[in-house]
Amino acid sequence: MTREIRGIGLGMRRPFVKELNATSRRVDFVEITPENWVIFGGRRRRWLAQTLERYAMVPHGISLSVGGIDPLNNEFLDAMAALCEETNAPFWSDHVCYSTVGGQPVHDLLPLPFSREAMEHTAARARQAQAHVGRPLVLENATFYAHMPVPPGETALSEADFLRGVLEMADCGMLLDVNNVYVNSQNHHFDPRAFIDRMPLERVRYIHLAGHTVEEMAIIDTHIGPIIDPVWALYRYTLEAAGRLIPTIIEWDQEIPPLDTLIDEVDRARAVAAEAGFAS
Repeated sequence: MTREIRGIGLGMRRPFVKELNATSRRVDFVEITPENWVIFGGRRRRWLAQTLERYAMVPHGISLSVGGIDPLNNEFLDAMAALCEETNAPFWSDHVCYSTVGGQPVHDLLPLPFSREAMEHTAARARQAQAHVGRPLVLENATFYAHMPVPPGETALSEADFLRGVLEMADCGMLLDVNNVYVNSQNHHFDPRAFIDRMPLERVRYIHLAGHTVEEMAIIDTHIGPIIDPVWALYRYTLEAAGRLIPTIIEWDQEIPPLDTLIDEVDRARAVAAEAGFAS
């Protein structure tokens, strides 16, 4: 029996996992990066078991490479299936991207060409991965810093149309990263609210919120720092457009502050949701 994912949660990171399991402050659920947990035993597995006693959990992978051309990694999918079973997760998630070349991980989330061919290819692999794991797959919109060329004779799609097509053809849920929408909108000069309006919000199973880093030439999706006001405003707009409180995860991956600072962000997300008319 799966555990319900609801409310406002936190991406679980090793530096604060012990404090997270002991805090008296409210965190509704957690998200884990399987690659940081499932291949380890000992202390990490004990921490994972302790966290499961307290929190509902959703696995969020970075290794699926759903849009890549290398064969899907069955060993990874087997591990994801076992983790979903262990955690009673209602679904698992990964990114619309590719992350391997020649069978080797590149340790990055690389963009796909926004073409019909890539859309169909990605959707077919998403269906294959979802069937292998035996739990619903939820796909995240990723940040990207250059548009990949489409095959000769094809017309390039917008990012929004590409994502909609993948999700509909694969019949997958969506992990809507609101910070990624904002970052891409600034780097590629489009209206982030119009992008949200193009998303199939009925498919969104949960949301990511995070900080980012402003560089001279671009905004970089570093997951550093507190969430900025324009992203909070876009989050509120998203909830109002969806007409419901969508479960939400706060991400902070580098230069990680004390846990209380992170839970302050959780509390602010709860407050913004309440302002939009959705109590958690």
